[in-house]
Amino acid sequence: MTAPAAPVTRAITAPAPADSQPPLRRRRKPSLHGTLSKVIIALIVIVQVYPLAWLFITSLRTEHDFATGDPFALPTSLTWENYARAFETGNLGMNILNSFIVTMGANFLIVLLGMMAAYALQVLGFRFSKFVRGLFLIGIIVPVQIALVPLFIDYASINLLDTYPSMIIPLAGFALPMSIYLFCSFFEYIPRETYEAASLDGAGPYRIFGLITLPLSVNTVVTVVLVNSIFIWNDFIFANTFVLSEGLKTIPLGLQNYIGAMGKTDWTATFAAVCVTITPLLLVFLVLNKAMIQGLESGASKG
Repeated sequence: MTAPAAPVTRAITAPAPADSQPPLRRRRKPSLHGTLSKVIIALIVIVQVYPLAWLFITSLRTEHDFATGDPFALPTSLTWENYARAFETGNLGMNILNSFIVTMGANFLIVLLGMMAAYALQVLGFRFSKFVRGLFLIGIIVPVQIALVPLFIDYASINLLDTYPSMIIPLAGFALPMSIYLFCSFFEYIPRETYEAASLDGAGPYRIFGLITLPLSVNTVVTVVLVNSIFIWNDFIFANTFVLSEGLKTIPLGLQNYIGAMGKTDWTATFAAVCVTITPLLLVFLVLNKAMIQGLESGASKG
């Protein structure tokens, strides 16, 4: 017969007193570096946000209030008539449509040609590829003004003046160097093993580009599109040089319609028109800002 098992005893711990509290953590004193960083960030935010806030508030002021009062004071009364007058005075809807067509057309060429060029330079590689890449980067320092007269002569000889391509082609061409640089920087950190595995599976360069490189480059594409859209949307020099008719004027040219006889300007309607024109870019940037930041980071550092 076996001896009965000894009873298991459990140690009972006394409950902690109700008034016991965890030790208080000492508050860290704010460092000088952290305080200066917060002050600098606050100043940058004020400098960036204040013009937009002033622009929107001024667009709601009456014309008499803006003309007779302090331009930087708070409005005594608000009105939405300035926005109605902005659409009546100028062909604002057509200007927005033209800017949208030019921006989308130029971005399509920038992304398509920039990705293909960067794919050939960075992924496929060939003899003197670094030299060719350097030639593209030289284009960053070329001013656009030197191309106006030659382009105007060429466009006139082939009847391309006063058309959408007359604005889209140079805008895309001058934006390609920076776009190629961003795409090359991103493609550099895609593991080579990914391309080698796809090649072993029988995928050719075009299939690899469409199924591997393109899906991985979404954030970089968003970054390139947003950065270039800001400059294309606000472009004045190419539109002013190559556009001759009212029907093809973009937003920067359309704002000239608010200048009346003897230089008299309807400022409140002009500010309302500017608010309408910058709203699409602001909304797109607010929605896609995270993707843009990730695209910049992926093109600047590994990971």
